[in-house]
Amino acid sequence: MCSTTKVKNSSHITLSFMQKNHLYIMMDKEQKFGDVLKGLMDSKQWKNKLHETKIREVWREKMGTTINHYTTGIKLRNEKLFINIDASSLKQELTYEREKIKNMMNIELGGEYVKDVIIR
Repeated sequence: MCSTTKVKNSSHITLSFMQKNHLYIMMDKEQKFGDVLKGLMDSKQWKNKLHETKIREVWREKMGTTINHYTTGIKLRNEKLFINIDASSLKQELTYEREKIKNMMNIELGGEYVKDVIIR
C-alpha cells in the first residue's frame, strides 16, 4: 500500500510523492524543472534523506575504513543520529566522542540538524 504526501510551495506547485520511488508532480502553472526539484528537495521528507546520505558519506570519509567496517547502520531520526557499531570497545570509545561527532556532522551539513548522537 502506498501513502501519498503532498507538499505545496509558494509557486503553486503541488508535489505528490509516493513510496516505492513513484513521483507525481502537478503544476498549476509552468515552472522550470530546477524550481520543481528545489521545491521537492526542500520538503522535510526528502531533506532528511539527503542529510542522512551526506552523514553516511562524511562518516566513511572522516572515520576511516576500520571504524566504517564495524559500523552496521547510520540513521537520522528526529534530529537524533543513531549509529550502530559491532565492536563493544569501539562502541564505548565512540560514546565518549559523541559531542565531537555531533559537531562534525553539523559542520558538514551546514546547520544544526543533529541534536544528539546515540551509539548502539
